[in-house]
Amino acid sequence: MLKAKILFVGPCESGKTVLANFLTESSDITEYHPTQGVRFESCWPALMKDSHGVVIVFNADIPSHLTEIEMWYSCFVQQQFLQDTQCLLIAHHKPGSGSDKGNPTLSPPLNKLKLVHSNLEDDPEEMRMEFIKYLRSIINSVSESRDREEMSIIT
Repeated sequence: MLKAKILFVGPCESGKTVLANFLTESSDITEYHPTQGVRFESCWPALMKDSHGVVIVFNADIPSHLTEIEMWYSCFVQQQFLQDTQCLLIAHHKPGSGSDKGNPTLSPPLNKLKLVHSNLEDDPEEMRMEFIKYLRSIINSVSESRDREEMSIIT
């Protein structure tokens, strides 16, 4: 069985846990409860080890998140030498937020990333389908990498 390690990162109150639970069908969407995440940067290298992809989630309604996600991208994508194709940027819209799907103004290099709008209240299946596409690309990458590694052992 092929396994892929994908990290969900982003600012506080962006919707990471709700999205992860929804995508893994772990629980129903309920009211917000802050998740006790890994807030200590000293733990991040251990989390990042052997990761195949990064999903950066931000709340599209909080302007400060646009600058915060630059730090997340730098730490979890650039410093880990991941390709931009291994990163998915999700503009999460919380229930009742109005879900403006206009594209936020992203600075380089964030503006080159695949951006998906998430609104689990209005169109949850669109989010699920976008994530499945992303997951397929990660699995293909992992599979190709494993095949190359096996061929190098054989030859």
